[in-house]
Amino acid sequence: MTERYIGLMSGTSLDGVDAVLATFDDDGHCNVTVDFFVPYPAVVRDAVLALQPADGNELDRAARLGNTLTGLYTEAVRGVLDTAGLSPADITAIGCHGQTIRHAPQAGYTLQIGNLAGLAEATGIDVCGDFRSRDIAAGGHGAPLVPAFHEALFAHPEQAHAIVNIGGISNLTRLDPEQPVIGFDCGPGNMLMDAWCHRHTGARFDQSGSWAASGKVDPALLEILLAEPFFAEEPPKSTGRDLFDLAWLDVRLASFTLPPADVQATLLELTVASIADAIERWATSARTVYVCGGGAMNDRLMARLAEALPDRQLATTDVLGLPAHQVEAAAFAWLARQLIHREPGNLPAVTGARGPRVLGAIYPR
Repeated sequence: MTERYIGLMSGTSLDGVDAVLATFDDDGHCNVTVDFFVPYPAVVRDAVLALQPADGNELDRAARLGNTLTGLYTEAVRGVLDTAGLSPADITAIGCHGQTIRHAPQAGYTLQIGNLAGLAEATGIDVCGDFRSRDIAAGGHGAPLVPAFHEALFAHPEQAHAIVNIGGISNLTRLDPEQPVIGFDCGPGNMLMDAWCHRHTGARFDQSGSWAASGKVDPALLEILLAEPFFAEEPPKSTGRDLFDLAWLDVRLASFTLPPADVQATLLELTVASIADAIERWATSARTVYVCGGGAMNDRLMARLAEALPDRQLATTDVLGLPAHQVEAAAFAWLARQLIHREPGNLPAVTGARGPRVLGAIYPR
């Protein structure tokens, strides 16, 4: 029997809500038929950023922001339904990632906000969420979760390849029929570039990487940035805005006087270098690298990544049948299906959990 799920993803890039309509057959094969995007208003983005550090009255602000996010999630769901000509009764469940505010697996918790009970009430559809907490309870990082979906959708019985998702954070999945799946966060993807671009130009992101292309990479700064211990850690590992934010960058820029465009060029190179190093160390058998996420739209980033991986083919997941901008939202539709069917949604070798776990909680309609 074919089932329909809606996947919602609002990631660390803080650009908005990606939504997809995904259908699954009895074997779990996924087909995305509709995608929809709801941008974050500036006030929402600023409110999320304000909740990153500990501060006064944050519980009230987080709860209120969760309600605001639910309004945006509801708009995204209705956009998908209207585009597809479907009603809530046609959808088995919504998989909603929520908006990450804190990710602290070393302290035993992760926090994504968004009033999922309110989303079930507003849409009349079962909502599945809080996918990371069970993995953390089992000793894992709770992230990244998308490698399990990458394996389900993109694994090939004979060919080894890698999937690189470049959102706010970049992460790598190695898919090799002769080796276990491995996946982990490489480091900052678009996060630092977006923040630096907004500080100096007012734009939310560097369109096609044109501003970075106008600058020059500073080797001394790049060396200092790459000295961050996270890059040398072995997987399982995960990271986020809790580490890689403008405060982190400002400390390392203190002894430099550089044109802002040169810093942007160096930040782009940091993303490229951390991804390329992860591939060379952990995905040596992968002859093709498929990129998804917002970074796939950055022409300069893609060009530099191709140059940094001269012995490998570089493409986007579009050639595998799933457009780059749909992959993460589709992953949360898949995670919702795993939960509804009581099937594991994590890969212990990726997250470090003690074993496979059914992930998430259900908020009935």
